[in-house]
Amino acid sequence: MPTTTEYKYVQLNDKGVPVIAGTTLKVIELVMAQIAYGWSPDELQVQHPYLSMSQIYSALAYYWDYKEVIDAEIEESLQWAKQVRKEAGISPVAAKLRAKGLLV
Repeated sequence: MPTTTEYKYVQLNDKGVPVIAGTTLKVIELVMAQIAYGWSPDELQVQHPYLSMSQIYSALAYYWDYKEVIDAEIEESLQWAKQVRKEAGISPVAAKLRAKGLLV
């Protein structure tokens, strides 16, 4: 059962993760899209047409109020992904393409 927050359109899911109310979209996912692509709130709404502008602004307000915590979670996720890629090594497809000079 979601837990309400002081943000009308942000709830904490069963794991305590902030999600946009009425969706399964995590606040961190919306923020990461904004950071990665430089999207404005209007562009976020174009990319996520099922979200209202109120939901988007509420999620962004939540982010700015918990910026340090969410930024730390983003950094942790990026470090984890970097480590997994390193451990996985070069894929067989990439190795074949490099051998043929088709991939740098």
